[in-house]
Amino acid sequence: MYKTFFSRIAILLLSLAFTACSAATSPQIEQSTPAGSPPVNQPQTTNSESAQKVVALTPLTADIIHQLDNTKLVGIPGSALVSSNSKFTGITAVTAERTPPNLEKIIALKPDLVVGASGFHDQTMQKLQQLGIKTLLTQIDSWTSLEELTTTLAKSLNVNPEPLLKRYQTFLTDIPNQSPATLVLVSRKPILSPNQNSWAGDLLGKFNVKNVAAQLQGDSPMRGYVTLSAEKILEANPEVIIIVDRGEGILDEFKSDSFWNQLTATKNNRVYVFDYYGLVNPGSIEKIEQATAQLRQVLAKK
Repeated sequence: MYKTFFSRIAILLLSLAFTACSAATSPQIEQSTPAGSPPVNQPQTTNSESAQKVVALTPLTADIIHQLDNTKLVGIPGSALVSSNSKFTGITAVTAERTPPNLEKIIALKPDLVVGASGFHDQTMQKLQQLGIKTLLTQIDSWTSLEELTTTLAKSLNVNPEPLLKRYQTFLTDIPNQSPATLVLVSRKPILSPNQNSWAGDLLGKFNVKNVAAQLQGDSPMRGYVTLSAEKILEANPEVIIIVDRGEGILDEFKSDSFWNQLTATKNNRVYVFDYYGLVNPGSIEKIEQATAQLRQVLAKK
């Protein structure tokens, strides 16, 4: 049972790819430190130093770079989220789904900057640095870290981040002053819910959602998530439940649990299904926009 639990956690960690789980420090080009947390001594980039050929190893950074300057993105991750988007057609994929980056492909592109995720691409970045290629590790676990990463990337490209930052702000309109007690469930075995130290938890906070797991701490191997028991959920008895579906039919699985129909949210038919991308893993700017729009819609219901 112990082995099965941690094998499920490992799979979930991979699927949470690139939200990153280690503590962040200041964003630094050429150093394997996560960008996204409040910057300290952030380097300034001049025209002569600006990156001209950039490889992105995560879907979100690929999207941000493409939005900032679509002429400079030469390498992308091979995830379904990216490959299904026509705007990335013709750009070389340097990874496959859930596999390490292909160093030979990256080197062949002759990039002057490679952007990856802290906790996932550290070894790759170290090898690239040894070859004299600049690197940037990222961590997105809050709205502030999204804005700061966008600013960092814009400086490295020598472009203006303001249009994109202003677009982000349009996602945070019409926010209610308060909301019913809400529980977000991202997996069933184990039952995991985001607290305030995660992208999902921070996003809920932006919408003044009363996240019943916000202040909870636990022994989950994933920073920002807590493991819940059926008894704990019954005790919290949320008025709204948000289920994050990764295509595994998780809602039907919860419906088979004996405690499920005892909850206020299920009795009042206030259980909503959200996409994994946008709410749990930022994924892309479009996915974030969709998640925020759905949150507004759910919170507007009585």
